[in-house]
Amino acid sequence: MNRITTLFGIQYPIIQAGMVWCSGWKLASAVSNAGGLGLLGAGSMHPEVLREHIRKCKAATDKPFGVNVPLMYPEIETIMDIIVEEGVKTVFTSAGNPKTWTGFLKKHGIIVTHVVSSSKFATKCEEAGVDAVVAEGFEAGGHNGREETTTMCLIPSVRKATSLPLIAAGGIGSGQSMLAAIALGAEGVQIGTRFALTWESSAHEDFKKLCLNLQEGDTRLLLKKLAPTRLAKGDFATAVEEAEARGASADELRELLGKGRAKKGIFEGDLKEGELEIGQVASQFWELQPVADVMHDIIEGYKLALENINYTQNLF
Repeated sequence: MNRITTLFGIQYPIIQAGMVWCSGWKLASAVSNAGGLGLLGAGSMHPEVLREHIRKCKAATDKPFGVNVPLMYPEIETIMDIIVEEGVKTVFTSAGNPKTWTGFLKKHGIIVTHVVSSSKFATKCEEAGVDAVVAEGFEAGGHNGREETTTMCLIPSVRKATSLPLIAAGGIGSGQSMLAAIALGAEGVQIGTRFALTWESSAHEDFKKLCLNLQEGDTRLLLKKLAPTRLAKGDFATAVEEAEARGASADELRELLGKGRAKKGIFEGDLKEGELEIGQVASQFWELQPVADVMHDIIEGYKLALENINYTQNLF
């Protein structure tokens, strides 16, 4: 037990990221049933769809689960009201000012965790009264911080800046990387990419297959003039790279991006026109697995890595 397992009432300090178009009730409930904390990804759900997923998740697990809410969500007031009405106990917020909604959520007895990409924003989270922070390095898939700080550099900086319970994210998909994050000062991990590539993920099978065949260097951090986003190789990513190379303006990039590209790529499996958001760590995995097997691999990998460190501790 540590502060993360105690805070969320879970067996293992492993949180499944609330990823758009991947994190529905099947994935969240599977992670929670395996001893972690599953999160529903509200960012790709209309309000009533979120309500449906919350209710289905409740029916599928008696374990704690939560909802991830990007604070830029256009109908955020409605989303927050639904979260309160449905009795959700845990909310992870991201992409915005934690002061905006933390007070409202905590007034209703909800545990609030905010995702940050710098120690500066971690300090602001503590000032805002959140219960924990997720420090996410730029290896992560999807939207990223502008600082482009790697997880190995970010975690010790955030640990030094705040006393809040700290969850590491970005490039973590194994027990070995989980142990490394904890050695740097984290108390738990948030894992996105590896859970996106499971049976229970709602991502399209063609998207999963593509990501399970990525090699090192097959993702890029693009769209920096809009919101930095890590994308897998594909026609759309190539078009963005070419546009950025010729100095395209933010408006030109916005027009190229259009609307619905993430849904088209991740959920509908359009590998040519879709926005294929995935983390660097995808290149380490080649097999589609059920959540239960992934959780087992992470836990056993952590134990084995710890044993190996204990065995070699007298190396110096």
